[in-house]
Amino acid sequence: MRGAAALLVLLAMTGPARAEWFHYSDTAMTTPIELEFWAETETVANRVAEEVLAVFHQVDQHMSRYRDDSELSRVNRLASTRSVAVSDGLMRVLQQARTVSELSKGAFDVSFGSVGFLYDYRAGQQPSEDEIQARLGRIDYRDIILNPDDNTVFYRQEGLLVDLGGIAKGYAVDLGIERLRAAGVRHGRLSAGGDMRLLGDKRGRPWLVGVRDPRAAERNAVVLPLTDVAISTSGDYERFFINDQGERVHHILSPTTGKSVRGVQSVTIIGNEALVTDGLSTAVFVLGATEGLAMIERLPGVDAIIIDDQRKMHFSEGLAPPDAEN
Repeated sequence: MRGAAALLVLLAMTGPARAEWFHYSDTAMTTPIELEFWAETETVANRVAEEVLAVFHQVDQHMSRYRDDSELSRVNRLASTRSVAVSDGLMRVLQQARTVSELSKGAFDVSFGSVGFLYDYRAGQQPSEDEIQARLGRIDYRDIILNPDDNTVFYRQEGLLVDLGGIAKGYAVDLGIERLRAAGVRHGRLSAGGDMRLLGDKRGRPWLVGVRDPRAAERNAVVLPLTDVAISTSGDYERFFINDQGERVHHILSPTTGKSVRGVQSVTIIGNEALVTDGLSTAVFVLGATEGLAMIERLPGVDAIIIDDQRKMHFSEGLAPPDAEN
């Protein structure tokens, strides 16, 4: 008996380390990356985290409009003169962007970069009316010709510029979740700025996800219990400045006017994939509460929360409290 007892004590002391939650952070794609997941050991967790966080730097190398050496920048330079071969990943993102553009009747349009490149939010600079009008006609997603058979892209007009800031982070989040799944992780949370995916639940409990109050960073407008979903928020507080006229100039531009959209402060979309929710959050922001919710109600498995410029909250039918008025 003494020998058996000693053996049990020894096994307890030398057994495998207890599984726990591991947390990691990084900065990529001009946004903070946050990763949390349950793993058996720190060694395993570190290896998995390195693979997941590397995804964001890889996507940035392909799809950043801020890098002259990115694949997207190369396409922007050449695609109006000839068809340009692109990677599978870039083609996938451009195809999803096209889908959201068609769903929203052009409210979401990655060619907004044709005007958007004229804004500098850090420097507080915006283009003049003449500068906007000179480029506004180049915003038209229908002029981005995609050929998935040979993975090529062609722009039908010179001066058209694509910006994937409204959809590429969602794609990177999805890829990161795929890496977690491949490594056997069953419970995790991965976010890049306003885009997040939840893998499973929080070990028997739902994840609690706060939707930020657009005018108070330290306060949530609502907290949602969620499991195994994607959630994306677009807000007029993410990149903005106040101009000399006291107007909030933010990064979500109307493809029709080339100017910051008015009428909405934030839009949160919940669905299955961040690539989808990311693009839809921008589309609904541009459409506004009434048209945006009408579009969301036509999409199975997708819900929305909209906070308008009067601070009123609008919910899609799948989320609306019993006494809510949309």
